Amino acid sequence: MPEWIGDALESARRGEALAMVTIVGAQGSTPREMGARMLVWPDRFTGTIGGGSLERQGLDQARKLLSQGTRRHALQDYPLGPLLGQCCGGHVRLLVERVDADSLDWLEPAARAREPFALTARFEDGGMTRAIEPEAQTSDSLRLPIPEVRRMSETIRPALPRLVIFGAGHVGQAVARAFAPLPFHLDWLASRDDLRPEASGTRAAILSEDELVEAVEAAPADTLFAIFTHSHDLDYRLTQAVLARGDFRYLGLIGSRTKRRRFEGRLRDDGLTDADLARLTCPIGIAELKSKAPAVIAISLAAELLKLTEDATA
Repeated sequence: MPEWIGDALESARRGEALAMVTIVGAQGSTPREMGARMLVWPDRFTGTIGGGSLERQGLDQARKLLSQGTRRHALQDYPLGPLLGQCCGGHVRLLVERVDADSLDWLEPAARAREPFALTARFEDGGMTRAIEPEAQTSDSLRLPIPEVRRMSETIRPALPRLVIFGAGHVGQAVARAFAPLPFHLDWLASRDDLRPEASGTRAAILSEDELVEAVEAAPADTLFAIFTHSHDLDYRLTQAVLARGDFRYLGLIGSRTKRRRFEGRLRDDGLTDADLARLTCPIGIAELKSKAPAVIAISLAAELLKLTEDATA
C-alpha cells in the first residue's frame, strides 16, 4: 500500500487524530502535482505539497482543523502568486480533512486493496464523506467555485512498479543509489560480491548465474528489467530469458549499438522474432546524454523509467 495509507491507518487505530492535506486541483505552474499530500499531527508531519508558503499555509490549516472539535474538512483555493508570493504563479486547491477512528471505514479497505481504486470525496450539506470505489470518474473541475463542488475522485495505485536490476559493478551501484528514493519496488540481484554491492542502505542479493535466470522467470508480470552485469554471456542469458517470457513492461540492456546488433543476431538464431527484439531497449537511458559515467547512466535510466511509468498511469 502507499506509505501514507499505512501511516494514517496506524494512527487511526491507535485513536490518534491527524489531518491530511491533499492537492486536489492544480493549474499552471505549481510546486507539486494533484495527489501530493501531507499527513499532519499536532507535533509533526510527513510528506510534502511543495514547500514554501503553500506548505506553511497547509500546515496551519491542518493544525487549525485538528484543534476544532466538530469540523472535519476544509476546501481552499490558493493563487500562488497574488496570495502567497510564490514565483511559480499557478493555482492550487487544497483539501484538508480530519482522519481518525471514524475514517477506518475507508482506510481499512484502502490498505487491503491490491488493484488501483478510486478514493472519492462527496460534499453535501456542509459535510464530506469518503468512499472506496472500483475506478475513478471525472471530478468536479478546479474552475468550479468551491460552494458548488460535489464530488472529487483520485485514482490510487497500491503497487509500486517492480524494477529488477542485474549487476553490482559501478553502474549497478549507481543505479541502486539513484532508485533508492524513487517510487519503485527495487530488487537488486548480482552474481558476485567482490565490489561490495551496497548503496543507500540497500544490498544486492548474491545469486548464482542460474539463479539469476530463475529470478527472471519468477518475477511477476509487468516487471521492469535492467541488465548491466560484468559478463556479456550473462547479459545475453538474462536478455533472452526476459524476452522469452513476454509479459514484462520494460527490458533495458546496457551497451552500445554494436552490442545490440550482435545480441539481435544471436537472439534471432534462438527463435526470437523482430517483434520480440523491438521490445529491447539498448542502449538504455536518454539518447541525448552521451556521458558514460555511472551516475549519469543511472540518472538517465531513472528519467526513462519515471516517464514510462507516469505515461502508463496518465
